[in-house]
Amino acid sequence: MPSTTETLPSNGRSKGLFQNTAGLSTLITVTVLTLAWLAGFASRLFAVIRFESIIHEFDPWFNYRSTAYMVQHGFYNFLNWFDERAWYPLGRIVGGTVYPGLMITSGTIHWILHALNIPIHIRDICVFLAPVFSGLTAIATYLLTSELWSRGAGLFAACFIAIVPGYSSRSVAGSYDNEGIAIFALQFTYYLWLKSVKSGSVFWSICTALSYFYMVSAWGGYVFIINLIPLHVFVLLIMGRFSQRLFVSYSVFYIIGLLLSMQIPFVGFQPIRTSEHMAASGVFALLMAIGALKYLHSLNPKGQWKQLLILGGMLAAGLVFLAVVLLTYMGVIAPWSGRFYSLWDTAYAKIHIPIIASVSEHQPTTWSSFFFDLHVLVCTFPVGLWYCIKNVNDERVFVALYALSAVYFAGVMVRLMLTLTPVVCVLAGIAFSILLDLALREDEVPEQSPDSEESKSLYDKAGKVKKRTLEAAPNADTGLGMNVRSGTLIAFMILLMLFSVHCTWATSNAYSSPSIVLASYGNDGSRKILDDFREAYGWLSQNTAEDARIMSWWDYGYQIAGMGNRTTLVDNNTWNNSHIALVGKAMASNESAAYSIMTMLDVDYVLVIFGGAIGYSGDDINKFIWMVRIAEGEHPKDIHEVDYFTERGEYRIDSEGSKTMLNCLMYKLSYYRYDSGGSPPGYDRTRSALPGNRGFKLTYLEEAYTTEHWLVRIYRVKKPSEFNRPRLSLAKRKISTSNTISKKTSRRRKGALKNKPTVVKGKKVGKLE
Repeated sequence: MPSTTETLPSNGRSKGLFQNTAGLSTLITVTVLTLAWLAGFASRLFAVIRFESIIHEFDPWFNYRSTAYMVQHGFYNFLNWFDERAWYPLGRIVGGTVYPGLMITSGTIHWILHALNIPIHIRDICVFLAPVFSGLTAIATYLLTSELWSRGAGLFAACFIAIVPGYSSRSVAGSYDNEGIAIFALQFTYYLWLKSVKSGSVFWSICTALSYFYMVSAWGGYVFIINLIPLHVFVLLIMGRFSQRLFVSYSVFYIIGLLLSMQIPFVGFQPIRTSEHMAASGVFALLMAIGALKYLHSLNPKGQWKQLLILGGMLAAGLVFLAVVLLTYMGVIAPWSGRFYSLWDTAYAKIHIPIIASVSEHQPTTWSSFFFDLHVLVCTFPVGLWYCIKNVNDERVFVALYALSAVYFAGVMVRLMLTLTPVVCVLAGIAFSILLDLALREDEVPEQSPDSEESKSLYDKAGKVKKRTLEAAPNADTGLGMNVRSGTLIAFMILLMLFSVHCTWATSNAYSSPSIVLASYGNDGSRKILDDFREAYGWLSQNTAEDARIMSWWDYGYQIAGMGNRTTLVDNNTWNNSHIALVGKAMASNESAAYSIMTMLDVDYVLVIFGGAIGYSGDDINKFIWMVRIAEGEHPKDIHEVDYFTERGEYRIDSEGSKTMLNCLMYKLSYYRYDSGGSPPGYDRTRSALPGNRGFKLTYLEEAYTTEHWLVRIYRVKKPSEFNRPRLSLAKRKISTSNTISKKTSRRRKGALKNKPTVVKGKKVGKLE
């Protein structure tokens, strides 16, 4: 077959252009990566286009509030910031309870832009930070995949991760959370680790430690890195792949990474005091022991050093393991935390830590979620994994361990789909590059001597290749054939097109709707914006005292502090289970018992979310059973979960609901005055039922504000002084007992005062019966 250069014009310009394959390859690589960055950025802007530039969800509001404080007051003041708006009356020291990497990144960008006289508000930087970093993640994924396989596979992987829903779910515009920058740090750290293992360079090892330090400052998922890299080293040692390159790269990375990670206040001494970090320390000690034995072997190559090396390695591993167990037993090393126990025992959190199990993203992942977040990559990434195992080397051992561990953790917890998505894109990129290479492979005729009989049979008298030569040529690498190749390429393009359409649709419809702004669609396709959350928080900020204390479930703490600028009792940090349980107990108790708790906590307002009027399924009544479980864990004598179910074990709010359920504070605050609207009147669209307790009155609280669509309801807690009644004098009591006051009036007064606390000097002393 004639070569490409033979068919080109003879002028030197064209010939030189196509012969410079390195420059052409670089141009294609830069172009594809730039387009992938732009596609990833554009696909994450649906929320801004449809609604506005606003922070989404719950945790991002705290991150934005903290970033704004740091920009205004400086980094050191931020580290020492005591937030009085959170966890009343406890408060929160922000600098020691947060990963500051996200705030530092946004603050640095803000400082650079203002130094260039580009006045951009810090809110806009926070909104668009994750979409911008999606492009950096694509580049890091390209580098990692290129290191593992080829540049073509890297381009596929970069394009995949730029738009895949599994990553877009945490990086759309407005989703200002740690994961937006952490996935970039994760991929870049792994790339630098493979570079250091392949080269054995101290420089690359230090770069790996620095990237790891950035990851530690950004996200608690850094624990995945500091366990996966030691696992890689340990498996290489078992496979007999010890080398000086491995020794240098891990030793330098571990020592520098350990010292740097301890500079984060929230991490502190955890790397040397907690079980989650002991694998890295153990592998480091084992590597030192094997390195010493290897050095002794180099001094005296003769003798039974192989047996001694195996025996010494096993002995060192046993000693390290026993040391960790002993230190854990003595209390020097802290045991595994509940969040990590729940990764190995899926029922642990539900039994022992219900607050973890109550979060929807901590539930096991369904098969449909895998397909929804990864689409065709679910089917193709095992192919890439098989090729990596088939052509194994030190770097591909790492990606195999990464894939297997990430698949397990993603199956245990929905949230950890985020750690699976990058490696799926890497391996799927390898699989697609192999498939494309096979489909584009040209048919080749084996070179034969012109004088050989076999060569004469391949050509006719004019010197051209005979028809059907390729089918008849023995031992020829004939590829797929023209027809099969064309069909494969068409199917290939259709598959990628469907993947792109699915990614765009999933990002647009499932992950680009801010939780604080809802949208409903009519039968004619018209869209209606439901802005009840911001309406309620705006009312709080404009109509309540600056020191007003708001009690709500912990889900809404960050938003109340961020948008309402008011003090909350609990928020999404969930560091104090007892405080959260006390709020849950108040919500699960009757109004009188709840008032005692609210008075003790100096609560001024109570905020509840009620979706029965519009069919919003994420309201507090649907979450209420978790409030009961968390409260029961701390107050088992007062709260019992079984009391909130019917005799048949059903959770109901209609007339068949349990008496305890129909009289608890959460139920009353949700359905108070909800007797109009709907068909029939008072119908709960979310639970498809009529409330079982209707027409009741509130004694200790009064309705302060209800949003337009009844989604957010705010109640004011009455002060004890409002329940004071003028006490009757002794003379009037005698007159009363001598029937001067009619029996009817006496019964009316007795009924009005029944079950209301008597207050003396601001203290409740009992009930007047």
